Parts: sequence; structure tokens; C-alpha cells
Amino acid sequence: TIRDRFSKRFQISGLDGTDEARNLSLLLRSGALAAPVDIVEERTVGPSLGKENIEQGTRSFIIGFLLIAAVMLVYYKVFGVIAVMTLLFNVALILAVLSAFQATLTLPGIAGITLTIGMAVDANVLIYERIKEELRNGSSIQASIYAGFERAFATIFDSNITTLLAALMLFGIGSGPIKGFAVTLTIGILTSMFTAVMCTRMMVNFVYGQRKVSKLWI
Repeated sequence: TIRDRFSKRFQISGLDGTDEARNLSLLLRSGALAAPVDIVEERTVGPSLGKENIEQGTRSFIIGFLLIAAVMLVYYKVFGVIAVMTLLFNVALILAVLSAFQATLTLPGIAGITLTIGMAVDANVLIYERIKEELRNGSSIQASIYAGFERAFATIFDSNITTLLAALMLFGIGSGPIKGFAVTLTIGILTSMFTAVMCTRMMVNFVYGQRKVSKLWI
């Protein structure tokens, strides 16, 4: 414990013995030692391990996206095309927001984007299955499209809100990579809500709205 202000004479208590006091006194009297630094060798080492992880994460994301796109195209046909287009727009929107905040895309960030894509396509599946259910109940095409979006919205909203709360908790109590994952997931939830509900509806209305069609390719 330093008992006096720093000057030529001051007192420090709490040391274990005379040896520690002598060493501390020597260090304080010595001050900054003039020790020249001679550069013997300079070498730049790239973050190969981190780069490899990022590449593997990106590769996994692309493979997952392609598999999701293939399933949606086979199962939902024209509506699958709309879903894939909105997913691409969702990814672009997430990257644009991250770029606007000058955020670095890390491996946890890629994991957050991948999870977001799964949640976004889940919203599309809920909407499309609701439309198919309305068609089976005998509703008209336009009425089925309208009811599909309206009745699926509550489920989509609830699931995204609960995930958003979990992401905010991760951001609040986490650190480092956990915060990066939480930030990317939060941005992805907000953008997926917009793309899955608003953009999908706009594209469906553009294709089928105000048109007399006898069958939906869904």
C-alpha cells in the first residue's frame, strides 16, 4: 500500500520481506532502462487456421443453401422459386447491414446467417402449407393466397420473437464469439421477417395477383 504521494521520499507497506522491498526499491530507482532493440528477423504469419475455418463455414453455408433451394424447388415449384429468390435477398440484406456497421464476418457470424436461412425458409413453408390447406378446403386461388399469409403470420411472428429474445440474452450475457453470433442472428431474424412475409407476398401478388389462373403450381 502506497501511503504517501509519489516524490523523492514516500512509504510503501504490505511487502513480505526485506528482499521484496530491496527489489522494489531497485526497480523504482532504475526507471526506464535504455535497452536497444535489434531486429534480427521479421516474418509475417497469416491466420491460416482462422482463414481455413471461415472457408469451411462459407462452404457449409453454400452447400446448405443449395440443398434448401433444391428441396423448395422440387416440392413447391413456382412458389419454391419465389422462396429461393427471397432467401437470396435475405442474405444480401444481412450482409448489407453488417457492411453498413463495418462488422467483420466471423465463423459464429456465418453460423448465425445459416440459422437465419433455416428460419426464413421455415416461414415460407408455413405460408405455403397454409395456402395448400385452404385450396384443399375448396377456397378460391386468390382467397387461399390471402388466407395463407394472414393465418400463418401469427405463428411466424411468435417463433421469431422468441428466438429474438434468446439472441438478445446471448448478446447480454455472452462475450466474444457469442456476441458475434447473437448480433448476426438478431439482424437475420429482423430481415427474415421482412423478406419471408413482405417480399414473398409482394412476389406472389406480382405473379398471381389480378390474374385468372386455374391452378397454383405449389
